[in-house]
Parts: sequence; structure tokens; C-alpha cells
Amino acid sequence: MDPSHPPFPARVVVTQLSPEVEAGRFPAKAVAGDPVVVRARVFADGHDVVGAHVLWQDAGGEARVLPMRSTGNDWFSATIPSGPVGLARYRVVGFVDALATWHAGAVKKLEAGVLDRIDCLQGAEYLEGARTRLPGGDRPLSEMARWWRTARPRPSAQLTNRLEQVAALADTLDAPADATVGPWREVWVDPPTAAFSAWYELFPRSTGEAGAPGTLVTLMRRLPYVRALGFDVLYLPPVHPIGRTGRKGPNNDPAPPPTADVPGSPWAIGAREGGHQAIHPDLGTLDDFDALVAAAASEGLAIALDLAFQCAPDHPWVAEHPEWFRHRPDGTIQYAENPPKTYQDIYPLDLAGEAYGALWEACRDVVRFWIGHGVRIFRVDNPHTKPFDFWEWLIRSLRAEHPDLVFLAEAFTRPAVMARLAQLGFSQSYTYFAWRHTGRDLRSYVEELQGWPEADFFRPNFWPNTPDILTEFLQTGGPAAFAVRAVLAATLSSNYGIYGPAFEEAMGEPLAPGREEYRDSEKYQVRHWAWDPSRGLGPLLTRLNQVRATHPALQRFGNVRFHATDNPELLAYSRQDPRGQDTLLVVVNLDPAWPQSGFATLDLSSLGMAAAGPFAVRDLLAGRTYQWNGAVNYVALSPAEQPAHVFEVVPTSPAPP
Repeated sequence: MDPSHPPFPARVVVTQLSPEVEAGRFPAKAVAGDPVVVRARVFADGHDVVGAHVLWQDAGGEARVLPMRSTGNDWFSATIPSGPVGLARYRVVGFVDALATWHAGAVKKLEAGVLDRIDCLQGAEYLEGARTRLPGGDRPLSEMARWWRTARPRPSAQLTNRLEQVAALADTLDAPADATVGPWREVWVDPPTAAFSAWYELFPRSTGEAGAPGTLVTLMRRLPYVRALGFDVLYLPPVHPIGRTGRKGPNNDPAPPPTADVPGSPWAIGAREGGHQAIHPDLGTLDDFDALVAAAASEGLAIALDLAFQCAPDHPWVAEHPEWFRHRPDGTIQYAENPPKTYQDIYPLDLAGEAYGALWEACRDVVRFWIGHGVRIFRVDNPHTKPFDFWEWLIRSLRAEHPDLVFLAEAFTRPAVMARLAQLGFSQSYTYFAWRHTGRDLRSYVEELQGWPEADFFRPNFWPNTPDILTEFLQTGGPAAFAVRAVLAATLSSNYGIYGPAFEEAMGEPLAPGREEYRDSEKYQVRHWAWDPSRGLGPLLTRLNQVRATHPALQRFGNVRFHATDNPELLAYSRQDPRGQDTLLVVVNLDPAWPQSGFATLDLSSLGMAAAGPFAVRDLLAGRTYQWNGAVNYVALSPAEQPAHVFEVVPTSPAPP
């Protein structure tokens, strides 16, 4: 035999696996408690019937084999319980099903009246040949084979029944020995928080009372406020000691008066009091931090900590490990720059330098330290400025110890880079949502994120604002603009967040015209807030989070369906849970200045409704119910009164007999 020939010709092709990321280079993503839909294209030469199974091994070590059903055009699919948090894997097995092929032919011959004795004997042979493929013993197949050896090939109820039994048995058989076995593909199963969360960002030093700076203790007194708004993740900027060298003043002033009380930027990490594993002494102690984590948990809040791998010039690492930093030609350490911006108070770490090994270990020790203090969620600052290999190594090694970790990538950068970070293991990702304002842009962007291949690995987290981002829309639109963006963020994505209380109070004053930075930003000074959930946008945020918590349709991304409107300032879209039992319809006035009205033309089939007839929609924001009729309905929204409808589609009662 020619050695270039395969040992035995494989007839079946297994291809186009899903979920799959970069041909298996990275794990796809799933959520504990959610089913995983595995799909593949499986086909063979000729006209034989092809079958497929999927082998699933969950993170707990349990393995199961499930038959895949044909969905047409050579596609096969199976829905599998994801199992516990951690790394699962699957492979698809495709095979020519000789018994099913015989059954399909026998049915056709019987219908045509040409089934003969030889056909029955062939059926007996196929049944005998399949005995080793029947889990639990071959007795049923042996008994069935004996019947077919003596069967009379005449149309009869008994013969039809026996053919149905063959079909039922064929569905329970293992794959034959000559099956084509597809490659293993990995799926990382995340905790539910990775897929559904509402984030609230605040600065601990701005939680004080009577004009005094805040501490971790005063922050604990603000936890009921955050929870009253309905958020479940409280994200804290860095809580570490802040460097003094190059410290910036209010509004990023590089040379504040020497007598000024300047707290500095929390992202300028490290001073003589310690580095990434220390608490700023003005905020409190590690014991205070532990108490905060426990108090937050009692309020139903998870603490998310900022992970910023950079140092102030006073960080202990600068003196102890100068090799961990890049140096300029004059021998000084290179400070951070994003021209024309300069950050003399921050030294980037050289994670791709010659001393990378020890530095990577030190960074991992930082994360392990905070994990030891109860943190399971990390917002990662500027991950796109660090090596991809570093993140893959760090996240994989940490998750091997703590599978329940969640990482949010703060990377406002090129799409390919954002996608790569998500592939490497980041659970959630910031997006371009803040800059998508028109209906056309919002629709195209959401559909892009829901499409292939992003759907297998990219989980967007929509933020209307951050301490670094105050868009022109928010600067010029007043409170109505903030309300519009809150509704969009909370109902277009299953993960969203805000930087507050600046958001609730609709702070829109920029540092200067054309700049997206806040005037008097908390990044450089202490602010004081009202902390009253009944003020400003507090009631709207509270209601939106209540709706999200009680409606499964909003709790997973990927189910947004857009509907046509005759006014471009009106955006209409629906969300429906996988079981079709919860359907929401959202209509938003994108214009924060003027009332807008028009007709929305609904795709009723995507709402699980008949093509015509009346139905009710209940506005979950205003508490009113409207009677709509058919696909085309009129909407009018005033930004001063109500910028959006979030409708619950009320199922139509069946007509009486």
C-alpha cells in the first residue's frame, strides 16, 4: 500500500464548529447554569444518512455524550448543560449511520410497495452489526434482528411499527468505530456575574461628610445608597498610596501651588507607605478594606477593584527594581505619555522587557493578594498597552486557582485589539457605546457585537460615562441626555455601568470646549455629593435596575432585535428570553432636546406574535398600559417628560371557543 494513503478512507467531514474561537486557539465563553449550543457541519460522500454526537466534559470532570440533531443543510446541533464554573471542552463525532440509512430506504420502499425479502434480511444484518453500539447491552437489537429475518415484506401496521422501533433504537446508538472524531474545543464557563451585572463606580475619598475627605469607613455608609439604586457591582478606582513626585493638581494641573492640599491621581500608584498591596493611609487599613468587602456582600454588592499595572515615581518598585521600567537616553525612567497628554506622575511597567519573568510574577502576586482579601472582580486599566501573552498567562494561571474570577477590560482602542483581549480571557469589555449616538450607529454596532465571531467570546459592557469620558452628547444635552444614555445602556446590553454620582447629577461641564474630560474631575481632587437616590436621575436608574433584575430578557446579551421606525430619532428594539416567556420592547427618543414622534413597524414574528390583531404593552417605566394593534403603531416621546418606553409585551389571551 502506498504510504501516502490514509490507513482507511474517512468518509465523514466534521467542520465549522461552534462555539469556536480562532480555530480552537482560545476558549469560547459560556455561563454556569446556561445551556451551551454546540453546532457543526457534518457530511459525507454519497447519499448515506449521516449522524453526529457531541462529547462534553465539564469543569467538574463529568463527561456526557449527546446525540446531535440535524437542522438542515448538513448542520447538526445539540444543547448541553454547561456544568460548573471552569474550563470545559467538547468534540463532535460524525459517522455514516448504516442502520439509519437502511431504515430510510426501507420506509421509502414500503411506501412504494417494492420492499422485498432481501431488504428485510439486510435490515437484520445491520441490526446485528450495531449490537456493540448499544449502551447497556445488545438484547433489544438481537430480538429485533430475529424478527426481521422472518419478516414478511408486506404493508402492515406491525411492519410500520417495527420500522418506527428501528428508528428509535438508531437514535440511542453509540458512534461506530470508524467514525470521524473532530478536534477538542475549549469553553470557559464563567460565573453568572460575567454575563449580567450593573456596575457603579465611585471614588472612596469623595464619600466623606461635612466637607471632610472620605475613607473606607465612610464608604461603608454609602453602600445602602448604591444598593438602593439597584447596582450589584461597586467598582473602586485604585485605593493604594499615591505618589508625591510629579503629583497633579486639580484639572490635571502639572504644577499646583506648593501650599495646596493636592490629593493626586489614584492611578499614580505607590509611595513610601507602600505599593500595589497597600491601602492609602488616608483611606484606612487592610482591616477596613476587609470590613468593606464583608459589608458590601451583606448589601448584595460585589467589590470590583481597579488593576492598574503602573507606578508613581515614589513606588517601592522604582528603587528596588529599576530594571522593570524603560529608561530614556539620559538614564531617567520614561513616564507615561499619550501625546499630547503627558503623565509625569506615572511610570509604565516594562512587561515586555528583559526582566519580564520576575515582573510578571510580581504582578500575579498583586492579584493574588487582593483575591486573598475577598476580591473576585477586577477592572483592568489600559490592558491594551501591555503584552497579549502577559494577559493570557496571568488570567489562565489565576483562574486555575480561582475559576470564579471576572475581569473587565478597560480598552478603548482598535477593534482587533479589543477582540484579542476578549479572546485572551477577559470576561467583559468596555466598548465604543459612549460614542454611538445615532440610531443607525447604535443598530450597526450592536448587531456587529452580536454577530459571528464576536458572539463566541466578546461580552460588551456599556458605559455612558467614565471619569475619563464625558461625551459631547452629555455635555450639551442636559439631564435628558443622561436619561437617554441610561436607558440605552441598561436595555441594549446585559452588562452596563456608570460613573456616579456625577451621572445621577447629570454633570456635563467639560474641562474645555472640545475636550471629553470633566472640569474639576475627581481624578485630581475630592468632591462631595448629595447621596440621595431620590434626586436627579436616581429614580430612573433605580427603576431600570429593577426591570433588569426581574426580566430574563435583559439578562443575556445577543437577543437584541431592531424594528423599523419612520423617524430616525426614534430607535425601537426588542429583547426576548430564550424560552420566549419574557418579551420587552424598547422605544427611545434619541433627541434630548425635542419631542419626537412617529410610527414603529414591528417584526411581530420576532416577538412571537401573530401577524395581526390587538395586543397590550405595559410601560415598565411609567406604569401605563397601551393597546396596540398589528405591526404599525404610533409613538410620541418628550425628553422633558419621558425619553423612552420600556414595554413589557403582554401575551394575547386566546379567543374564546
